[in-house]
Amino acid sequence: MENKSYNAFKTAQQQFDNIAGHINLDSGTRELLRVPMREYHVNIPIRMDDGTVKVFSGFRVQHNDALGPGKGGIRFHPLETIDTVRALSMWMTWKCSVVDIPLGGSKGGVVCDPHHLSLHEQERICRGWVRQLARDIGPVRDVPAPDVMTNGQHMLWMLDEYETITGAKYPGMITGKPVGMGGSLGRTEATGFGVVFTLREALKELNLLPENTTASVQGFGNVAQYAIQLYTQLGGNVICVSCWDQAEGKSYSFKKKTGINLDELRGISDRFGGIDREKAEAIGYEILSGESWLEQDVDILIPAALENQITKENVGTIKPSVKIIAEAANGPTSVEADEVIKSRGIFLIPDFLANAGGVTCSYFEQVQNNMNYYWEKDEVIGKLDLKMTSAFMKVSELARKNDLYMRDSAYIISITRVAEACKQRGWV
Repeated sequence: MENKSYNAFKTAQQQFDNIAGHINLDSGTRELLRVPMREYHVNIPIRMDDGTVKVFSGFRVQHNDALGPGKGGIRFHPLETIDTVRALSMWMTWKCSVVDIPLGGSKGGVVCDPHHLSLHEQERICRGWVRQLARDIGPVRDVPAPDVMTNGQHMLWMLDEYETITGAKYPGMITGKPVGMGGSLGRTEATGFGVVFTLREALKELNLLPENTTASVQGFGNVAQYAIQLYTQLGGNVICVSCWDQAEGKSYSFKKKTGINLDELRGISDRFGGIDREKAEAIGYEILSGESWLEQDVDILIPAALENQITKENVGTIKPSVKIIAEAANGPTSVEADEVIKSRGIFLIPDFLANAGGVTCSYFEQVQNNMNYYWEKDEVIGKLDLKMTSAFMKVSELARKNDLYMRDSAYIISITRVAEACKQRGWV
């Protein structure tokens, strides 16, 4: 699943350079926006349960905060690299900008594998990360959130450590908290639902009824599950999903021609979205290779796992039936594969638009924290739908008007907004 030669940051910079040239961005602004404004590398010494001390590497990258405080998740991953975090922080800047929320782009990570850590050890890592970065994060500076292999409990430990250090209550210091502890209703569903809100609008644009479409999804984590849930509610039919098998260190796809049953698969999956192969086979699922999700004869592909999953090596396996690719993951498509998708006329909903539902709901969580007044779930989902639909419409309108690829259109809108903010502040 991980390609050692792939560099997410170089991909992010290539995408930026392409658009900077297209909109004739001046050299000073280009120089400022193609690299992060700040980055922190920290060592976190942790006393393990067996009494030994282990040192974990951690990062926080703040790409740009011209539009507001930094915003971005913190992921726990054994293969985390600084370049991945740089890329993700840059994509967060464009993501916040494209949905027009007053936040900048950041990202964080710790090189660790929660599968092999006790809850006590995970708690110590969370608190240690905050201790190292407390001066450089916070509600008006840089606001973390959950990401790959982190959750609401991790966020609460981080919040508690931050409040212990500062001696005050700052619920808006971090988002993705549990409901009842400053978290927002609807946050769990937000990213997956946001993907499908944009997908619904794309289907309208292509004059396709959801009930006449089929989809294949890479991933079975939180985002994938809620995207499948809402797409199915709209009448769509998912026939294939893939997931990572932790024990074997490889991925598998699970196919049912008549359509998967979400609740059935949820019932046989672990908390990381790993599906039990034996149980799946017993209830009628065909077990295929990890890449098979991409090769299905469907209308819609939804990559909802890691970056760099659609590459120049496998893009040719995408069937002629595919009309839409909705990028639920961050950076799932390589630059070379993107050119092929563009040339084939497949309607692409770019990652930083498609999956912006999570950060939008995180913004709503902050607003509720600041007011100390919390909205009902329907209100949160309604506001999210409005924000995602509005952003999609603006990107789609610019794309149609200027005959642009959707990714290019989204980049033009987001980069222009950030560049303008930098100019107005007198930075460039």
